[in-house]
Amino acid sequence: MFKLKCDDFLTKDEETGAYTMSPDQQVRDEVEKTRWKEIAFKLVTDWRLYLMLVPMLFVYFFWRYLPMTELTAVFKDYYSNTADPASGAWYGLENFITVYFTGGQQYTTEFWMSFRNTFILAFYGLLFGFPFPIILALFFNEIRSNVVRSIVQVCVYLPKFMSIVVISTLAITLFGTNSSTGAQGVVAQLLTAICGENSSLGQIAGNIDAANGSGLVYSTRYFRAIYIVTDLWEHAGYDSIVFFAAIIAVSPTSYEAAQIDGAGKMQQMRYVVIPSILSTVVIMLIMKIGSLLNVSYEKIFLFSTTGGGEAAPMGNYETAYVVSVWANAQSNSVYAMAGEMTNNLLGMILVIGANIVSRKATDVSLY
Repeated sequence: MFKLKCDDFLTKDEETGAYTMSPDQQVRDEVEKTRWKEIAFKLVTDWRLYLMLVPMLFVYFFWRYLPMTELTAVFKDYYSNTADPASGAWYGLENFITVYFTGGQQYTTEFWMSFRNTFILAFYGLLFGFPFPIILALFFNEIRSNVVRSIVQVCVYLPKFMSIVVISTLAITLFGTNSSTGAQGVVAQLLTAICGENSSLGQIAGNIDAANGSGLVYSTRYFRAIYIVTDLWEHAGYDSIVFFAAIIAVSPTSYEAAQIDGAGKMQQMRYVVIPSILSTVVIMLIMKIGSLLNVSYEKIFLFSTTGGGEAAPMGNYETAYVVSVWANAQSNSVYAMAGEMTNNLLGMILVIGANIVSRKATDVSLY
């Protein structure tokens, strides 16, 4: 066990018995003074850049950190002051216990079902959504024509800049049913036309699309796949920018050395490109894990309306009911806060854990 000794900081004069600062400590003090001088010099030299940080710090403090003071409401008795739960009587962890264990069908059962759905959607999103932008960036790197590459990149980046309403409407148009007109989704019509109404695939598409006036997007069986595919289509292109930037930073001499050794395109990807961008991949993976449980409430909500704008018969209730939807449906805001805080705390734990594992395994970490 490491122990501090007096000799680490002081030197004793054997003749007088007096203590003076040790040479090692003098060196440490000089290094510390030099470090603070360097920081002060950078602040004075680059004051314009630091001044630009002030608006961002202002926004973060007043819109991100200051509202966190209201999170104390989750430890208060909601019914003692419904107008201002944060000023209620101290309740300890009782609200969490109610949500986790004793809340019955309305709170406990539905919370754990929503948490399971959130975790499954998030897991599939990470499993398919994280590698795909890397693969996309590798493909961009192999396109030799700058014009063709630019056109392809614009096409795959475009969905990111579309409204979530547009994305959801496109998905409903493809996979859903307009309950006002009874019109089937394009995908269901296509499957029926290709396979025939009497085929097993045609019957599945037709039956699901006609069931309760809903559609494939509202079915328990297909909702998760449609959600992941639309999410992948929306984000994959934009997320590939970071990886593509890391790839084009790889030195051309590395490719030349690999070619001299007889490496083909796939071998260059495996032995040159991927090891060169590994640190970027690890950092992005840690950041992705941090938002693992943040499933889009807006898309889930929009998927619960039909093509005609009416509320859909929630045939996908068992798979689409996530924590954010559960929280917004609660009349007791404190229980909703407890559920959402569970998501946030788990996200923080996952980030810290992933960072520790990454630092030990690859020497790459966020901090």
